[in-house]
Amino acid sequence: MSHYPDIKPHHAGISVPDLDASIDWYGRMFGFELESRVFIDIIPAHVAFMRRGNFRIELFQLDGAAPLPAERREPNRDLLTHGNKHVCYAVQDVVATVAGLREKGADIVFQKTVQGTPMAFLRDNAGSLIELIEAPELWAASR
Repeated sequence: MSHYPDIKPHHAGISVPDLDASIDWYGRMFGFELESRVFIDIIPAHVAFMRRGNFRIELFQLDGAAPLPAERREPNRDLLTHGNKHVCYAVQDVVATVAGLREKGADIVFQKTVQGTPMAFLRDNAGSLIELIEAPELWAASR
């Protein structure tokens, strides 16, 4: 028996300047669907949960929140600040996925192959970093 808790990925939280714009962006770019939207008094914040499959993103809009600093919008420079860095989504084909996102107006930071693995970084509508990694084996295993 393992001494570790049984865990599964559930969601990533993202603070955004415009909740409606971010709901639209994540829906258009990645097919996330709005699951719930509430106001949480104790924060206080407008909050939206969006879902795609078994994974969710939690978007927060707070009055007076500071914008994302410029250095947090660049993948390698962001690593110079401790804390959470980005959400990474596995895709079957990075080249095709990036091309489709670019057609929708996504802000692609870069696309390259790192140690034999195709990957890319993009920014969401508020500048937060998102990584894409090519992992077709994840789909092959589920067939």
